[in-house]
Amino acid sequence: MNQLVLTVLAADKAGQVERVAQCIATHHGNWLDSRMARMAGQFAGILRVAVPAEAYDVLVAALQALAAHGIRVLVAESGTEQPCSWRTIDLKLVGNDRPGIVRDITRVLAEQGVNVERLATDVEPAPMSGEPLFTAEATLAVPLTLPLEALQARLEGLASEMMVDLTLHSQP
Repeated sequence: MNQLVLTVLAADKAGQVERVAQCIATHHGNWLDSRMARMAGQFAGILRVAVPAEAYDVLVAALQALAAHGIRVLVAESGTEQPCSWRTIDLKLVGNDRPGIVRDITRVLAEQGVNVERLATDVEPAPMSGEPLFTAEATLAVPLTLPLEALQARLEGLASEMMVDLTLHSQP
């Protein structure tokens, strides 16, 4: 079985996920896992599909043909998983919104060799003031060679500069 990673983008309306799922099932694919969301009137998703080698080309062509229905699908072959030389850390950040927060945090993480495995961000009005409040939750893969204290200190320094609250929690 070959594994594909698909990125899907379409106008948000009922039946979009079913159309993609039907295409995959019709062409002998197996929907393994996915993350999907509606954002600003668009539907976006990323999913992993297994498909027999003999059905691979036909499935890819069928997925790309979904463009006729306004569904854009980008297909990539699944990569190889790295050996377990990471520890998993959860990061939470809350602060007044401003341009560049994600850039600043991810720059520090990249400098430390930390991989972002999952990232969810949002901007909502603060409860009392109504000012835009930025929140982020991330799952990070931290190299075992990086002392957590060093990462914590670097991120706390940045959080202080940015005037945001940032917490890190190790996963079991």
